[in-house]
Amino acid sequence: MAHKIYGLVGHPLGHSFSAAFFNARFEREGMDAEYRNYDLDCVDGLHRLVETTPELCGLNVTIPYKEAVIPMLDALSETAAAIGAVNVIHISRRADGGVFLTGHNTDVVGFDESFCALLRDAKAPRHALVLGTGGASKAACYALRQAGLTVKRVSRSPKDDDTISYASLREPGVMERYKVIVNATPLGTYPNTDACPDIPYELLTPAHFCFDLVYNPPLTRFLHEASTHGCVLRNGLAMLHTQALAAWAIWNALSV
Repeated sequence: MAHKIYGLVGHPLGHSFSAAFFNARFEREGMDAEYRNYDLDCVDGLHRLVETTPELCGLNVTIPYKEAVIPMLDALSETAAAIGAVNVIHISRRADGGVFLTGHNTDVVGFDESFCALLRDAKAPRHALVLGTGGASKAACYALRQAGLTVKRVSRSPKDDDTISYASLREPGVMERYKVIVNATPLGTYPNTDACPDIPYELLTPAHFCFDLVYNPPLTRFLHEASTHGCVLRNGLAMLHTQALAAWAIWNALSV
């Protein structure tokens, strides 16, 4: 079987565990494959990367290209189209040398299994805030709404009725109503571990669920602040593993 290459495109990539995760799997299973990081200054480099690396069979996509990559693809899965963000690309190569790129979204699978599973109890809160408006935020909102929660995104510059400002979180009753809080921004990611979203942490309680899609470091400042108020905590490591396995299934033409 020919040597196969898989990889991650984004910028920057110093925080990512994906290469270690997949390469350990390949070694464990004796596969003639490798996973590489492709740090692209511009998403326009995607086509050249695919064309000049004929062994490349599949890609993951991370910040900041989950939305920007969409116009460069030939097709989208139904879920990726509904979310408006892509984190997996399936690469089909034709005998004539042509390439067909299909975008998928496995972030939603990872989020659902890692975070929404905690919210399926009838006593769990039903209102969620998702911090950020990028591709990861879109997947989180989709999964939460599919799970039956009412969701508002939080942005420094709200542009629609489904988005509120960080300043509004300090208005009476807001934090009391929205007891699920998801950090879908990169704030706090290694090496900028002192950063965290600007929310009123003093209003958090043990009834709040605080989820962070960041997994490096395992305990972000966002989660540390939430821990001092007794919140239910989860970081993004389990989501990383779950979405990675779902991506592997797509690359190998299995159903997920």
